[in-house]
Amino acid sequence: MSVIRYNPWSLFDRIGHDPDRYFGRYPRTTDDDEPYVHNDWVPAIDIKEEEERYLLRADVPGVDADDIDVTLDNGVLTLRGSRETSTDEEKGGLRRVERVSGHFYRRFSLPDTADSTAVSADYKNGVLEVSIPKQKQSQPQRIAVKVN
Repeated sequence: MSVIRYNPWSLFDRIGHDPDRYFGRYPRTTDDDEPYVHNDWVPAIDIKEEEERYLLRADVPGVDADDIDVTLDNGVLTLRGSRETSTDEEKGGLRRVERVSGHFYRRFSLPDTADSTAVSADYKNGVLEVSIPKQKQSQPQRIAVKVN
């Protein structure tokens, strides 16, 4: 189980950061000296538990594989990346833009049964697939009792 710190003043902290975000001034750290994370968009993610592994699929169309960072640290899987719009499209006189660009950041706590030494990630057709194998379950053993 993960312990999550609760900060009752986080709403007021966000109110102070929002004007900076709108005007393009991003603070480097928060009061807790943790990096300030800014999401421009959030990819849709499916998580599936199979018999041998956990499977995470993230829809990240338009993101280059080189712009995706997958890390695992202390049982926390982090997905980070960015998608940028083409400057050629901006010159073409677009009237409506619905495709979001910018940075994304997602974190997931892995269960204790996950084998963090053999995690793999594949990217194909705009879908990032992260495979997290399960650890081998220890089987109960029968222990012989010796008579002295």
